[in-house]
Amino acid sequence: MESVLEVLHEPLVPFAILLAVILTVPPLFEKLRLPGLVGLLAAGVILGPNGLNILQNKLPTMRLLSDIGLVYLMFVAGLEVDMAQFRKTKHRSAGFGFLTFIVPLIFGTIVGRIFNFGWNASILIGSLFASHTLLAYPIVSRLGVVGNEAVIVTIGATIFTDIGALLVLAVCIGIHAGNFTLFKLFTLLGMLLVYSAVILFGFDWAGRQFFRRSGDNEGNQFLFVLMAVFLAALGAQLIGVEKIVGAFLAGLAVNDAVGDGPVKEKVVFVGSVLFIPIFFVDMGLLIDIPAFVKSIASIWLTLAIVVGLIGSKFLAALFAKFIYRYNWLEMLTMWSLSLPQVAATLAATLVGYRAGLLTEGVLNSVLVLMLVTATLGPLITSRVAPGLSVPETNLEPDPSSTDGGEKQKSSSFTVVVPVYNPRTQRYLIEMAALLAKHEQGRIVPLSVATAHAHMDAPHLEVSLQRGEALLRKATELSRELGIEAEPLLRIDDNIAQGISRASREQNASLIVMGWGQITGFRARFFGNVIDNVLWMSHCPVALVRLLLSPTEIKRILVPIENLTAEAVRPVRFAQILAQANQGQMTLLHVCDRNTTTSKRAWTESQLALLASRWAPQSNFDIQIVPHEDIVRAILNASQSTDLIILRSKRRRTAGGLAISDLTTQLVQQLNCSLVMLGEPHRSLTGVPTERLPNKVVPTIG
Repeated sequence: MESVLEVLHEPLVPFAILLAVILTVPPLFEKLRLPGLVGLLAAGVILGPNGLNILQNKLPTMRLLSDIGLVYLMFVAGLEVDMAQFRKTKHRSAGFGFLTFIVPLIFGTIVGRIFNFGWNASILIGSLFASHTLLAYPIVSRLGVVGNEAVIVTIGATIFTDIGALLVLAVCIGIHAGNFTLFKLFTLLGMLLVYSAVILFGFDWAGRQFFRRSGDNEGNQFLFVLMAVFLAALGAQLIGVEKIVGAFLAGLAVNDAVGDGPVKEKVVFVGSVLFIPIFFVDMGLLIDIPAFVKSIASIWLTLAIVVGLIGSKFLAALFAKFIYRYNWLEMLTMWSLSLPQVAATLAATLVGYRAGLLTEGVLNSVLVLMLVTATLGPLITSRVAPGLSVPETNLEPDPSSTDGGEKQKSSSFTVVVPVYNPRTQRYLIEMAALLAKHEQGRIVPLSVATAHAHMDAPHLEVSLQRGEALLRKATELSRELGIEAEPLLRIDDNIAQGISRASREQNASLIVMGWGQITGFRARFFGNVIDNVLWMSHCPVALVRLLLSPTEIKRILVPIENLTAEAVRPVRFAQILAQANQGQMTLLHVCDRNTTTSKRAWTESQLALLASRWAPQSNFDIQIVPHEDIVRAILNASQSTDLIILRSKRRRTAGGLAISDLTTQLVQQLNCSLVMLGEPHRSLTGVPTERLPNKVVPTIG
């Protein structure tokens, strides 16, 4: 019995309990159609000192993990800022950022003064109003209205509101520390200015240099990013400001260096599944239910904070409407996007509460504010965003991704087919042959043997013999299909690197790979061969899961989410197969039920333009389906199809909390053949790294 009690007092016990909570609670709440973070807060309340008293927020383990989660939350918030979108409208983003910062700051300060808080605490309450979290970004992305200027401006304004709110927090905490004179205030502001410049420019330069020199060593790159965030957090504390200021600036600083590569995916993954959920559980530990009920019972402070925030954000969006001549739908969208208060607001509130500057009543009111705005903001966005207009779709290929245009010949079109599984090899070769025939190109069957320390190792010899047998079979299949094949056997340290390097050496236009359903923690965190090829490849990658021969495919479904130039690629892919088999392709767009009739008609006309321009000789159909569940709508349409073609999209998080991946849900439930088109890796400037003929770029993409 004593040994059991000793084990229960081990520091590992709270960590094990936290892992169990994170694993089980959020999915349960999501099934109840409640946000997962609400479940984490509830778990903290139940397991905390005011509940079952299993977890204590004063325990060293809990405090450490919560602090890491707090830092990680703000770091991810900075890392997820879309710098490319910000640069498009930086002046208007700065204008709206100032409005949606200063107006709520004034309102919040007034609320604080009304409830007898000192000037310092009142200004801090105002800063809590000033920031916002883009929880509704997935909604505007799904509706295809991210290209609307008002949306881009609101996204860019996040940088100004979050930085401004954190700087106000830093000054308020510094003043609260005592003996604060005007000289010390200006000294702190000066150090903040120098510190911010060092982090934003120094870490950006260091990150670019390190990533350039470290090559494909993702492990070291991952460690560099973690070191950057915690060094920035410690540096902030050294100059007398809160560590979350440094964490957010570090996220902005390494943003360009990390890009949208696999390192960012891993960094965000670690935060969203481990440290950030622990932070929300710790927030729940702070909630005293009787005190919470009492503070809510005296509802005036809570009501003032909630109404003041909603009203001030509305007023800021209204000012922007008149200044920049936006319409009412755009104004309401800006308002709804800037409403949710999650990441920066919660982090700053916890810091102010721990410092004794904010009361428990303010903490409880901010938690209510978070729940209200996190629900209301996305709800309003889903209602008003469908009516937004977007610029005319540019369906032309990106000229920056061509090299010589007409000087190139279509005969340079090359399809690399990695072969490994004899059972799926025939269908892969058939698919590659159809594409290569259409472009009058060639296919390169590729087998990669993993290198050993000794080139005469028996395992390597067996692997080479197996690869040669697979390549002989691939060559025979190619001859049957009447297409030129140039088999290639390669020895490499890593299979994914071998595929990517060989494809680059062959100047491949496309890689066609077989695709199994490999999931789980290890595949998600460490990646698998397919993940790594997608990240490394200079050209598009077609992941193929076929239930019948490509020559038998007649009905092809192409879901189109957003009308962008990238939508050309799956359409052209489908067109080649449809022409080869005298089949039909269907372009499907699932829209919100609130989408106006005129917007649906416009979308249909754009899809018709897309099909007529890039698949002029194909038999195609267009379907605009209003449905509240995109996955269900696509699954319904797939019941009468042979093949569905999807685009691979990187996941996005909001405030560090993972958002469900529609593509993953689709893949798990589809009962027909599937092709997933992976986008080529893009450089820091956003320009595709592949250099392909003008004809080929829009063909497969």
